[in-house]
Amino acid sequence: MKQITKKQVTSGAALAAGIGVILSLVAPATATASAQPLKWSKCEGSGLDPRQKCATVYVPMDYSDPDGRKIGIAVSRIASEKSGARRGALLLIPGGPGGSSLDEPSEKGQRLPQDVRDAYDLIGFAPRGNAPSAPVDCKLAHADLATSRLRPWPGPDGSISENMVTARRTADACARNGSELLRHISTADNARDIDRIRAALGERRISAWGVSYGSYIGAVYSELFPHRTDRVVLDSNLDPTGDFGRTQVARAWLAGFEQGVEDVFAEFARWASAPGNPDRVADTPAAVRSVLLGLAARLDRAPLPWPGANPEVLNGTTLRQSMLDSFYDPDQFPTLAQLIRAARQGTVPPPPPAPPEALLQNAAAVGAATICSDSAWPTSAAAYEKGVSQSRVKYPLTAGMPRNAMLCAAWPRPRQQPVRITGRGPANVLLVQNERDVATPLAGARKLRAALGDRAVLVTVNSTGHDAYLANGNACGDHIVSQFLSTGERPDHDVYCK
Repeated sequence: MKQITKKQVTSGAALAAGIGVILSLVAPATATASAQPLKWSKCEGSGLDPRQKCATVYVPMDYSDPDGRKIGIAVSRIASEKSGARRGALLLIPGGPGGSSLDEPSEKGQRLPQDVRDAYDLIGFAPRGNAPSAPVDCKLAHADLATSRLRPWPGPDGSISENMVTARRTADACARNGSELLRHISTADNARDIDRIRAALGERRISAWGVSYGSYIGAVYSELFPHRTDRVVLDSNLDPTGDFGRTQVARAWLAGFEQGVEDVFAEFARWASAPGNPDRVADTPAAVRSVLLGLAARLDRAPLPWPGANPEVLNGTTLRQSMLDSFYDPDQFPTLAQLIRAARQGTVPPPPPAPPEALLQNAAAVGAATICSDSAWPTSAAAYEKGVSQSRVKYPLTAGMPRNAMLCAAWPRPRQQPVRITGRGPANVLLVQNERDVATPLAGARKLRAALGDRAVLVTVNSTGHDAYLANGNACGDHIVSQFLSTGERPDHDVYCK
C-alpha cells in the first residue's frame, strides 16, 4: 500500500494491510449505536477549505465490551455544494494502515467532478490510533523507522537473522511503550467505527471511496454491514485471500510486491532507455535491468555515504527500497534514474525530505498493530527462510523481501479470525485498478473481484502507478467511476480501459 512521503505521511506507513474479525452481519438500524449529535467546529490545521468542519464520534475501544471505555474518532465534512441534488455522504477511506483522510475533503475531494460534490457531503476521518483519534506510539528507535527497515529486506546473502532480531526489538518496543489501544486496532474495528460514523451522521446508508488499504476496509465494511452501503468504489485493491493456506491479507500484500515491482519495472525500463531522455540509464530495457541489479550488488559490497538519509548509507537495500518507492508514481521515475546515474559515478543526490518523526512513529505503530493483530504470522525463522530463498531466485529485483519476516513474527497471536469476503449483499461495488501497480497488483484486484462475485464489477485501467481514480489512471476509468458515483450507473460487466 502507501509509502510515507512528506506530503502524504497520512497516506500510510511502510507497514500495510490488515484483515478483520469475523462478526455477524448487521441489517436492522437498531443493531448500531444510537446516532450521536455531532458538534461541528473549525478544523485545526492550515491550508484547509474554510467550508471543512470537524467533529468527534465516540466509539468503544473494545467492541466486545461496547459499554466500556470509549475513544474519539476525528471526522471532517464539507457539505454538499447543491442541497437540492444531495444524495447522502461519501466517506473517503484512506490507505495505510497508518493513513488518515481527515484533510481529504479539502484536498483530493475537491478533484471530484462537480456533480459528485453536489450529490454528497464529503467525509474524512482519522482511523483509530491515528492522530488526533487517540494516537498510538511504539517509541521505536530512529533507525527502526527507516522504510528499508520496516520493509523486511534480507541481508545481501539472503540471511534473515537480522530481520528476526529487528522483529523482536520492534515488537518489544510496542509491547513496552504502546497503549492498551494497540490491542484493539484492526480492519474490522475500523469497519465498525465507520458504521458508528454513519449513524452519527444520521445516514441510513453511506457511500465510500476506499483507496489502497482503504479498499480492504471498504470491502470488510461491505461484508459486515452490506445493507448500510450505498455506492462503493474500491480503488487499488488488495488480495483478500492470500496464498498461505488461509486468509492472510497482510502477508499477501507483502508478497504482492514481487509481481508489482516486475509489472512496473517494465515501464520504467522502457522510459529509462528511451532516446532523448535526459535521465537515460541504458540503451535498452534489458540493459536497464542489468544496470540496476549490478549496481545493487556493487553497493552491497561497497556502500556509499548518504548524509541526511535514514540510514545514512546507500547500499543495495536502500537502492532497492528507493526503486520501490519511485514505482508508486511514474512521476518519480526521474528520481530513481538520477539516483542510479549518480551512484554509478560514486556520488549520491540529496535524500528526499523526511516527514516529522512524530508522524512516522504514529503511522508505524498503527501499521504494526493492524497487520500483526489481524493476521497470524509464523514465529520461526525457518518458516521465512524457504520463501525468501525461492523469492530471491524468481524475483531478483525484490531480493526476497516480500516473503520475509516483519515485526509480526514476534507479535502476540491474533485474538480472532479474519473476515472472509463473499458475494453476499447488494450489487453496488465498483472496483477500479491500474494494470501496473507496484503495491496492489492487478492479480490481487482480480481475486477481490472473484470474492465479491455478482456484487462487483472490475474496471481495469491501462495505466501505471498506485491509486487509479483521479490520480494515475486514465480518462476512461475516471469517467466510469464518476458516473457511478453521480448517477449509480455501472457497467454490466468488467471493463478494460485502454
